[in-house]
Amino acid sequence: MTTKKALAGIRVLDVTNVLAGPFCAYQLGLLGADVIKVEAPGSGDLARQLGAAPELNKALMGASFLAQNGGKRSVTVNLKSPAGKQVFRDLAASADVVVENFRPGVMNRLGLGYEALRQINPRLVYCAISGFGQSGPLRDAPAYDQIVQGLSGMMSITGDEGSAPMRVGYPVADTLGGMTAAFAICAALVRRGADGEGTFIDVSMLESSLAAMGWVVSNYLIAGQLPQPMGNENFTAAPSGAFETGDGLLNIAANKQEQFLALVELLGLPELASDPRFAEREARKRHRHELRRLLETKLAHGSSAQWERRLSEAGIPAGRVLGVPDALAEPQINERKLIRKLGRIKGVDREISVALAGFKMQGADPAVDRPPPVLGEHADEILDGLGYSSERIAELRRQGAI
Repeated sequence: MTTKKALAGIRVLDVTNVLAGPFCAYQLGLLGADVIKVEAPGSGDLARQLGAAPELNKALMGASFLAQNGGKRSVTVNLKSPAGKQVFRDLAASADVVVENFRPGVMNRLGLGYEALRQINPRLVYCAISGFGQSGPLRDAPAYDQIVQGLSGMMSITGDEGSAPMRVGYPVADTLGGMTAAFAICAALVRRGADGEGTFIDVSMLESSLAAMGWVVSNYLIAGQLPQPMGNENFTAAPSGAFETGDGLLNIAANKQEQFLALVELLGLPELASDPRFAEREARKRHRHELRRLLETKLAHGSSAQWERRLSEAGIPAGRVLGVPDALAEPQINERKLIRKLGRIKGVDREISVALAGFKMQGADPAVDRPPPVLGEHADEILDGLGYSSERIAELRRQGAI
């Protein structure tokens, strides 16, 4: 059985800030890539100053940074200085992948865009992540996650009639952009293995979000169904949504006919199976609110945990609606070791834990091999690996190039 990680031997230059880009590079690092985080001297990734712990932000080790930079090495490079540009070119010559999330055109103006770097390294896979892509009328518009959520239509279908439009409760557009970029990079590396050629990848957070909205988009494009906010209801089926129990909310997804029949039998409502309002799938969707009221009268006699167990045992998909702390404490999460404890790390006077990836790979599970780096922590190590002498490194520091 192999123990070699999927991306072992791949070097990634992470020239990104905040979330979409760092999340992308983090996924690659979890799979064994050597990720070198190239940061601005003095300040580094803006995420170093973001998070719920002010003392960590002040130390440039914010919780937002710690979350997605484990396993990376950090070097600071002034990309605006001639000497710094040369350092970056040398790094790019040694790399397999460059990931950046500047506004379109910034790296080209610095003389460090794809066309310039491919002259140095024709095998380079260069991935540019931006809000709207490298072309189109919005290419130069600034974009944060919430802007993309709004422009994608995502907010228009989140919430219910009384609360929509509503932002999704975490930076989903950034995360989807980063995941899309990681997927595209892996695909490009596979192709490079066949033909030896690098490539340029243009990732749009807006397009990544729309692509991930799947059925909502296809129902409009193909069936002409205008998407509507439905809160906790499922527009494809009923009963499918969050239901009140005697103690807490319970998600039930009785999407198949046999699941509906099993549900009403278990709840002591067998007559609903032949009721014309509920007997067939489309009828149930039209009368979903009446059906909900009837089901909740029975669900009120037990807790969400009790009903979860009983419904699951009967083959009916069901699950409690948990807060994040409870979700992280679930035995299922602990058993599969999604969370990695890193203990006390350099620059952080507290123990920290980070999330890994949402999959396992036989013989080479995603893992964090080193803690998130202090700003510029690995500069000497990285530059020495490029053949720089200690004297040259010291001179670059004096010049403010690193």
